[in-house]
Amino acid sequence: MAIPSKKNIGGAAAARSGVKPATPGKTLEKEAPEHFPLACRNFIFMIAAGALIVLGFLLMLGGGTTTEEFNPDIFSTRRIVIGPTLSFLGFVFMGIAIILKPRK
Repeated sequence: MAIPSKKNIGGAAAARSGVKPATPGKTLEKEAPEHFPLACRNFIFMIAAGALIVLGFLLMLGGGTTTEEFNPDIFSTRRIVIGPTLSFLGFVFMGIAIILKPRK
């Protein structure tokens, strides 16, 4: 195994020795916010849609029927209509929030 010289040091060895690897023309440039795929507005809509999904699942919660006792609450409107509808709308709004183009 050859001992690396200062000219061919790269990667972690270069970081330890303080020598910068030779990469001409390669510099990191900060990207402008208008080039980001999602804006702050998208994230706010995504958080609202996620809260709607969680609310729908919470409305569907409840006890079930056992072999000893029948629970008529499993057929309530809250659990079979409102909860699933809110969850479904939350998933639809999540897709819309992701697809929505940011303002210029």
